[in-house]
Amino acid sequence: MIHPTDVALALLLGGALGAGLWVMAAGLPSWRTAPVTRRIAPYVRDVTDRTGRTSDQLLRQAPGPAAAAGAWRAAASALDRALGGSESVARRLTQAGLASHVPAFRGRQLAWAALGAGVAAGAAALLAVAGRGNAPLAVMPLVGAIAGAYAADAILTARARARVTRIEEEIPTVLEFLALCLSAGEGVYGSVRRVAEVGTGELTAELRAVSIEVETGAALQDALTRMSRRVAAPALTRAVEHIAAAIERGSPLAQVLQAQAADAREAAARALIESAGRKEILMMIPLVFGLLPLSVLFAIFPGIAMLQVGF
Repeated sequence: MIHPTDVALALLLGGALGAGLWVMAAGLPSWRTAPVTRRIAPYVRDVTDRTGRTSDQLLRQAPGPAAAAGAWRAAASALDRALGGSESVARRLTQAGLASHVPAFRGRQLAWAALGAGVAAGAAALLAVAGRGNAPLAVMPLVGAIAGAYAADAILTARARARVTRIEEEIPTVLEFLALCLSAGEGVYGSVRRVAEVGTGELTAELRAVSIEVETGAALQDALTRMSRRVAAPALTRAVEHIAAAIERGSPLAQVLQAQAADAREAAARALIESAGRKEILMMIPLVFGLLPLSVLFAIFPGIAMLQVGF
């Protein structure tokens, strides 16, 4: 009769051996002829494939079996169909400032899921070898895979939220710089280009993208509207709408920008006060459950000790 501990040990050692052999095989040079896409990629600009990879990413792609790469892409596509929400993923990728597309993110999410399943399977095997194996350990790889996929999605959400927050913090300063350039006699597009060239930060990077769009023939209002849709920050959307309205109606744009900067600073101050109120409540938790019981213990412990001694 085969003992479950022997099976778990065999799975652990076999998985380690298989992973080591796969790493060695992946590191070996490829003897196959490179595909046409990789051969012409250095000479063609903006070469991409169906997964959204650019020519540089194609050139940096590690050699591996074509069948395994096709199976991996098929698994990533199946994961995308199972999870859905491609529009939400694309929006968060844009908000995070990442150049990758949804298929590439699904591939990374699949890798995170495989890593989580491997770690959970290794932990289950170690528990089984230690003699603590039971039936629920069989679902640990599935739980690990779900946790890995969720972790990849949570990291993307956190990156998108952090970048949008930084952009909202930069809005008042950028608007004041734009108003200063307009007051100095610059045009609207000239002010945007000057701030984009001189400034640093996430919002100025978006303004550089706007400048490139305008230089390639797009209208300034349309480029600003697309920027606000990409970022999807409420404060930036309001500022762009007021700028577009001022340009259409011929209003003094410098005063509009100064008013928008003041409103953005007031909104930031209100958000800071609200955050301080929430953090004040959270600060009460260590005070009530940590410092207060310790102070009470220091106050009553000498009396309890004296009573035990008999004085």
